[in-house]
Amino acid sequence: MAHAAGRSFWNGHQRQLSSGKPGDATRLWVQQIPNDGLLRFYMIGNVERLLPTSPKALAEVLVHKAYDWKKTDLIAFTLKKITGQGILLVEGDVHRVQRKNLNPAFSYRHIKELYPVFWEKSIELVQAIEKTVQFLPDGKKIIAVGDWARPATLDIIGLAGMGYNFNCIHDSNNLLQREFWKLLSRPPLFSRLLVFLSLFIYPDLVDYLPLKHTRNAQEASDRIRSFARQLIQERKQKLKTDKRNDNIDIISIALESGGFSDESLVDQVMTFLAAGHETTSTAIQYVIYALCQHPDMQSRLRSEIRSNLPSIIMNTNGAPPTPITAAQIDSLPYLNAVCNEVLRYYPPAPFTVRQAARDTTLLNTFIPKGTVLSISMPAVNRNPELWGPDAETFNPDRWLGPGRANTGGAESNYAFLTFLHGPRSCIGSAFAKGELACVVAAMVGRFEFELEKPDEELEILEGLTIAPKHGVRVKVKVVEGW
Repeated sequence: MAHAAGRSFWNGHQRQLSSGKPGDATRLWVQQIPNDGLLRFYMIGNVERLLPTSPKALAEVLVHKAYDWKKTDLIAFTLKKITGQGILLVEGDVHRVQRKNLNPAFSYRHIKELYPVFWEKSIELVQAIEKTVQFLPDGKKIIAVGDWARPATLDIIGLAGMGYNFNCIHDSNNLLQREFWKLLSRPPLFSRLLVFLSLFIYPDLVDYLPLKHTRNAQEASDRIRSFARQLIQERKQKLKTDKRNDNIDIISIALESGGFSDESLVDQVMTFLAAGHETTSTAIQYVIYALCQHPDMQSRLRSEIRSNLPSIIMNTNGAPPTPITAAQIDSLPYLNAVCNEVLRYYPPAPFTVRQAARDTTLLNTFIPKGTVLSISMPAVNRNPELWGPDAETFNPDRWLGPGRANTGGAESNYAFLTFLHGPRSCIGSAFAKGELACVVAAMVGRFEFELEKPDEELEILEGLTIAPKHGVRVKVKVVEGW
């Protein structure tokens, strides 16, 4: 099997993996090392990892033998502290049942019904930003996009996912938001090391150690879960008394399936909150960053938005802005091209790790139980063999033209891995893409953005996602007339 060069006796290829941005090393290996669909590399301590590189290998892991692979013990242990036994974490038959019971809530038709909710919150976001910067002098109208994207996506998850308005956009001191930041904040290096070591001794040992971050995260999790239990009881009561059956939030539909206990639904709520808002808020930041890098694309997108969507400013008679439908958003080819290209070029989660749950094979190679592989989104999403010679170029136009809206011109379905594929793919991918399109349309339609420091390289903060460290700081200018 082909393998990466430059292996250290103690640290394997860790130096290469740690240099540059997340995913750079695996991306270059795939392009530079001849291979038959599998590469071997080594982590710190010379721990072996496999890297599937071809559509055929990816199809085996993600689709044909999806349940031969599970999350590693370290990832499962870490995620369990946040999500509990939600759909993101469970394996095998339990996952199959949960996915089946949640599928109606994430169906194509239902997600399209949520677009007015996405749009309503997007307008609130734009109005809040405008109110914040209106009295600042020119040159000082600066925001960190992440500071606005995170509360906006949390609000959207609240309304569309649970039928509850968290009001994070307007209340920066919101209790739920504060607790959630505690839960998702990156622990210090010492704490991460202790968690790793505890897996080899006694996994729950870390719960008994006097670590401030662990204690704060557990307290935050307990408070959020308590809130989720209360919310679920309220939704159950409403379903009993509301005979119209017009509830469209995800939790109400999951309740109607009858396939979840209350505590299992709490785990799903925690999963939606963790996975559903952090990734999309990161994608929003990258969209604004990319459009600042390419002002011609920003102007082109703004023109399309303003020509086809109703104004988001209050009508002269005091009436609220006109609502939109999913069809209106879906009919904007350049908006969707920009969003798809950002998701390809800047995948919020750059890799996923799987461990063989049993002895299996991959490309006719025997894989013993316990073998770990990494799936690198940047390595696949920017592979010239799959995307052509301009794979390393940010180019929304690749998504325009006959048959390209969903493929970007790539011949293989496995060329785009941002949401994975198969039974373990992201169940909320359509939700995330619709939410992203609505927020971007409202922001770019109303504002012109320019990087505060265009000559500085974007710093990345690794956590659940690879988000811009300082939230993408931009100068904001209101563009009147829409």
